[in-house]
Amino acid sequence: MLEKAGLAIDRAVANPNADSVAQSQIVTAEAKILSTEIAIEATNKLFELAGTRSTLAEHNLDRHWRNARTHTLHDPVRWKYSILGKYFLNGEKPPLHAWS
Repeated sequence: MLEKAGLAIDRAVANPNADSVAQSQIVTAEAKILSTEIAIEATNKLFELAGTRSTLAEHNLDRHWRNARTHTLHDPVRWKYSILGKYFLNGEKPPLHAWS
């Protein structure tokens, strides 16, 4: 998914038009959603599998969940769901914003 997004961005940079830019935004949004879900799930599983002692400050494992969650808030994934829904359901191209 990441490679697909990178290639779409490369195509949009090489030939910037409404379609190539929209496609790069769409596949980037898909990658953002997937990476967010994987990061949160992986960090949740870390604590589930390691048990209660894994939450002790001496292990500092909570930093992984905190870092993953911070990245999900910096570029809110809820906007990505909206962008994808509007695109796939209504054919509406994403807005030209830095966050899309």
